[in-house]
Amino acid sequence: MENCKNKILIVDDESFYIDVLVNLLENEYSIVVAKDGEQGLKRAQSSTPPDLILLDVLMPGMDGHEVCSLLKNHPDTCDIPVIFLTIKSEVDDEIKGFDLGASDYITKPMSPPIVKARIRTILALDRARKELKAQNRLLEQRVQERTREIQQTQDVAIYCLASLAETRDNETGNHIRRTQHYIKLLATYLQNHPRFRQRIDDEFINLLFKSAPLHDIGKVGVPDRILLNPGKLEGEDWEEMKRHAQHGRDAIFTAEKELGSTSFLRLAREIAHSHHERWDGTGYPQGLRGDDIPLSGQLMAVADVYDALISRRVYKEPMPHQQAVAIISEGSGGQFDPEIVEAFIDLQDEFNNIALQFEG
Repeated sequence: MENCKNKILIVDDESFYIDVLVNLLENEYSIVVAKDGEQGLKRAQSSTPPDLILLDVLMPGMDGHEVCSLLKNHPDTCDIPVIFLTIKSEVDDEIKGFDLGASDYITKPMSPPIVKARIRTILALDRARKELKAQNRLLEQRVQERTREIQQTQDVAIYCLASLAETRDNETGNHIRRTQHYIKLLATYLQNHPRFRQRIDDEFINLLFKSAPLHDIGKVGVPDRILLNPGKLEGEDWEEMKRHAQHGRDAIFTAEKELGSTSFLRLAREIAHSHHERWDGTGYPQGLRGDDIPLSGQLMAVADVYDALISRRVYKEPMPHQQAVAIISEGSGGQFDPEIVEAFIDLQDEFNNIALQFEG
């Protein structure tokens, strides 16, 4: 059928060669002709572009090299194979043409069998290239779909584990949701801060958002009589409560040993272990000070304390937003990194909005 034929555009200013090529190819291909470079460009960029272009090098006005360069630099025509038509003595032109992206050369005067063979070869290569490109596109799509499935499964598993820890302390409500969004807000705000820009990038923020829900996973190892005690914890009970940071780190570390470590698991372990450290070195479990505390732990410390202050717990009533902001401000340089506190103060309205959005 006519519409199944490959379309070939012949661009040449010499009628003799056009006639030779048309007579040679018209039975096998759909032929379009242009008699100069500008006309050739317009026809190449039509709604039905050619499958191959036979392009004369020497033409008045816009020569073949210029036409080829424009074709290869246009998104609609860059993949169309070009075969240059030239005389035998133009060796330098051949080199230049290949550099511009030409697929082949046919010398004038032309040998009909060679012309047909070259065209068939280039079209076959182009079909193979298109098929490979389509297969790669399909493979990439399947990989993306599979990646999304894996990420979704990971997210569900993370949320289930975090929720398990949360049910042990059943008045925290949407604590994991809120702290997840608080920490992302803080990290994004600090991304361009001179002190943090080398440590915070988009990947870090994404991993932080995903791993933050596991910060209290260690609470599953704390007995109910301690976790749900409405009074102030003292002595060995308080020491046992503090061990949840170690329990969280150990649980994630065990998973890493069994299943292999990832940047996500490393950050989750870091947050679980360090979010109760204090800037002044009086926190737990290691008593780290200043920037010895992992940045993820420093960020989670502010997010976690803010949410604890505004939330109802078995041992206290919720605190108003402004009072919570004041307490965190007072903790600057003591419990918290001063510059992270400054960011928190700048973002306090957004923190309040997140708290309202995930209220309960």
